[in-house]
Amino acid sequence: MQLLDIQGFSYEERHGFLPTLTSAFADCGGWIADRKTLSPSTMEFRIEIQLRAVIELYSSIIASGLELTRSGHLGLTHLCICRKNLSAPADLGQLVTIRIEVSFLEDATLQSVFAKPPA
Repeated sequence: MQLLDIQGFSYEERHGFLPTLTSAFADCGGWIADRKTLSPSTMEFRIEIQLRAVIELYSSIIASGLELTRSGHLGLTHLCICRKNLSAPADLGQLVTIRIEVSFLEDATLQSVFAKPPA
């Protein structure tokens, strides 16, 4: 089983965005193995998916509105290339675990504004 760590961010409101993101995971056959809140503005998801569906996962994540970091794009691109180069159907059934850390920038920005002392 492979493990990939990626980071992403969203400017959307957390409560409105999370159902969209979790649907994006499920729509391509992925399942959430773990979900936790790391801070008021950051969540972590552990997704398991078969390698054969990684392209669908990548496109679903992007379509949900999650912005990925450069390393996140590179990691998912690498998995897509691995998938393309495997020819045996059994290899495409491999499970991949992806840890996605999602930061909600709107919340972080508002918190930092409120934390500033008045001028």
